[in-house]
Amino acid sequence: MDRLSTSLLQERPAMERLAVPAERDRARQPGAWAGAARALVREHGVAAALAVASIGSLFLLWYLGTRYQVEFYIRFKNVPTPYAVLQEAATIGLSGNFSTHILTSLRRILAGFGIAVALGVGLGLMVGRYRRVSELVMPAVEVLRPIPAIAWVPMSIMLWPTSETSIVFITFLGAFFPILLDTVHGVRSLDGVLLRAGRCLGAGELQLFRHVILPGVLPHIFTGLAIGMGVAWVSLIAAEMISGQFGIGYYTWEAYSLVNYPAIVLGMITIGVLGLGCSGAIRLAGRMATPWLAYASGAKK
Repeated sequence: MDRLSTSLLQERPAMERLAVPAERDRARQPGAWAGAARALVREHGVAAALAVASIGSLFLLWYLGTRYQVEFYIRFKNVPTPYAVLQEAATIGLSGNFSTHILTSLRRILAGFGIAVALGVGLGLMVGRYRRVSELVMPAVEVLRPIPAIAWVPMSIMLWPTSETSIVFITFLGAFFPILLDTVHGVRSLDGVLLRAGRCLGAGELQLFRHVILPGVLPHIFTGLAIGMGVAWVSLIAAEMISGQFGIGYYTWEAYSLVNYPAIVLGMITIGVLGLGCSGAIRLAGRMATPWLAYASGAKK
């Protein structure tokens, strides 16, 4: 027993030395977490502050222009004040009719954009991968792509049985071409070494698409989705103004017909907010689908 006690007493300093770093790490852990939290707040806080300053400068310019009735080339004489638009928003928000317009536009944008994503990404992968498919598809695409969405409105009314379907079709056209072209560019700019490595490892064509081509093209796809969403909103608003009976575009055009200036500005702001929300959702989905890009950018820093 004495020999065991002596051995333990001799080993105790060594055990204490081993325990000190662990206790020290535990003591430092709250500080490390606090430092990481401060860095996160500092990074995103600066971005949020700059975003608020950017949007706030627009509202400040609007307020000053209407407050002092500026007429130096740009005329603010008939532009409603921010307070008048706020009153209009409070008035129409109580009726429930405005929410119907918003939901109608969102339903149309999601339908047209969803079809554009399915066809644009699928066809873009085929066009970028296979030369014969490109030679067959791209001439027709280059002929149709310069035609603006608003020029398709009369044709879409004749092609489709209902105005709702024609509006969704025009929204689809606006989003389809940016998604298709960015996907094609992503496939063609993919490093050939990756494809050869996949072949050497025994991957078939479907496996190459799943494990090599699609992950490599995802950043380009989400770039096309962001651009396509913006063009889709432009196309949707134009279609609703011409042939719609509901929707935020129809609401804005009806306000113009009734010379209701606060309602016009309210419609414009609503379009901007909805577009911002849709683009933000796409950027968030892109970050979740391509986490290695965030890791690579963090490693570079």
